[in-house]
Amino acid sequence: MTNRVNISSGAQWEDIVGYSRAVRIGDNIEVSGSVALENGNLIGKDDPYAQMIRCCEIIKESLEQAGAKLSDVIRTRIFVVNIEDWPEIGKAHGEYFKDIKPATSMVEVSKLIGSEFLVEMEATAIVQK
Repeated sequence: MTNRVNISSGAQWEDIVGYSRAVRIGDNIEVSGSVALENGNLIGKDDPYAQMIRCCEIIKESLEQAGAKLSDVIRTRIFVVNIEDWPEIGKAHGEYFKDIKPATSMVEVSKLIGSEFLVEMEATAIVQK
């Protein structure tokens, strides 16, 4: 039997909504949707590039807590409120993943959890031995 490890960010919403920042089962890790917050404060107001950089940092930190690294990422999913922001968002993603080249999607959505958020990202990783 494989153990499940829930990784918490400590956010109050985890218990209210019933989710974890990341979940690791065996070598597989799923990182929840991440928006540009740091200590409850928005990073990059009106700046999709800065927001995406913060999302990538959160993903990286979450993976490290789960015993993985960015090079273990096999898939990212990017949700944006304005697809016209794709060049800046793509540039930021590339700064973290250009050599890893995970499968990815970028999808325009009508809203994210807060009107101040321009981008949200999820990731899937498999720890390589």
